[in-house]
Amino acid sequence: MKKIGNSLGLVLSKDILSRLKLKEGDKLHIVEQTERGIQPSPYNPKHAKAIEITQRSFSTYTDTYRALAK
Repeated sequence: MKKIGNSLGLVLSKDILSRLKLKEGDKLHIVEQTERGIQPSPYNPKHAKAIEITQRSFSTYTDTYRALAK
């Protein structure tokens, strides 16, 4: 991590940037996976919106999803 103004920036190796097909200025989307750590991927606004909708659904219908999972 590197301090950039009032924020912290993540420094990635050229190898990781190449594998993720990222270049300077691109946004990176980080998904936290409970048992696996994190999953970085290039930022995709459509995907981000889908995740937001899914999280809202899980928050609203938590009991329903638990009942369906049984």
